[in-house]
Amino acid sequence: MYRRERSVPLKSSSSALYNNLSVLPRRDRPLTYFAAVHGSTVSLASAAADGLGVSHRQLQATEGGLAASASTVTQASWCVLPSRVLLVLTSQKGIQMYESDGSVMVYWHALDVLEPPPAQAVFARGIAAASGRFICVGTSSGLVLVFDIPSKGTNITLSEVLEEHRDSITDIASEVGENPGGAADLVTADDSGALCVWRSKEEFSLLTKISAFGWTCSSVKLWNGVIAAGYGNGQIRLYEASSGALRATVSAHARWIYALDLAPLTGKLLSGAEDSYVQIWKLSRSPDTGDIEIEHCHSECVPDTQLCGARFCDPEGNSFAATGYDLSEIVRYGQV
Repeated sequence: MYRRERSVPLKSSSSALYNNLSVLPRRDRPLTYFAAVHGSTVSLASAAADGLGVSHRQLQATEGGLAASASTVTQASWCVLPSRVLLVLTSQKGIQMYESDGSVMVYWHALDVLEPPPAQAVFARGIAAASGRFICVGTSSGLVLVFDIPSKGTNITLSEVLEEHRDSITDIASEVGENPGGAADLVTADDSGALCVWRSKEEFSLLTKISAFGWTCSSVKLWNGVIAAGYGNGQIRLYEASSGALRATVSAHARWIYALDLAPLTGKLLSGAEDSYVQIWKLSRSPDTGDIEIEHCHSECVPDTQLCGARFCDPEGNSFAATGYDLSEIVRYGQV
C-alpha cells in the first residue's frame, strides 16, 4: 500500500508529453531531484524525504549555449554513468547536456547537422545511458544518436548513429537489472509501435526487431531480459529481450499510457496514464519454467489529472512521484 505524501511545488505546470518526469535520488545527501518540462522551460526541484526544504532552478532551451527563439523542450532526463551524472534535454533545436544540478552546460548538439529539416516537425526525444559510457538520444526521423561520454570534461563525441527505425523515436531504455554477457541491454521504441533491441559494446548491434501492431509505444523499460512496453491503447506488453517473443499482454489502463518505470532491485513496474491512474505491478520469472510473470500490487488515482509522468523515487520502489498536464506540483506517494 502507498499513501499520499507532501507534494513538491513546481515553478510552472507540466506539458502533456510522454515520460514528463525524471527523478534522481542523491546518494551523497538525503535529497531527491525532480525535473519536468513546460514549453521551452525545464523546472528542476530538489526536496528532502519529508517534502520540505524545496529549492528550484529553471533551465531554458538554448541554441549552442546562446539564448535563441523559444524552442519547445520534448524531454528532460538524468543519465547516470559510473563516473558522472548528466542532465540531458531534448528539444526542437537539438540536444543539451548539463552537469547534474543544471548549473553548467557541457555539450550542445544541433539536430540540423544530421537532419535537414523535412516537411514534418524536427525534434529529439528518448534519452538513456548505455553500457556505462554512452548516452543514446532519439530523433523525429527515427535515428538514434549515440554519444561517447568521457569520465569528466566536455570532450563528448557523436560516436555512432543507429538507423533501424522509420518513425519518430518515442522512448529509449537501458537494462536496469542483471545483464549476462552478450545479452540485450538497450531497447528503442517509435511512434508506429515498433521496438528494436540492441547489444551495446564498442559498437551497437541489432539483436531483434518487434513489429508494430497499430498503436504507438509511448514508454519502454528493460529489466533482467524482460521488455515492458506501454501503448496508446492502455496495454502493457511484456517481451523476451533475447528473442522478441510476446509473453504477456495486460489491459492496464482505460486510456493512453504516458509513462512506465521499473524499480531495479525488486522488479516493481509502475505505469501512469491519461485515465488518472498509477498502477504498480511486480515482474518476476517462474523458478520452474523461467516464464515471465506479472502481478498487480497497487492502484492509485490522482483525481482529475491527465498523468504525463511517473517515476519511482528509490531503487526498491518504496515511493513514487507523478506529474499531470497543467499540474503545478509533483505528487508523491510512499509505502506504508
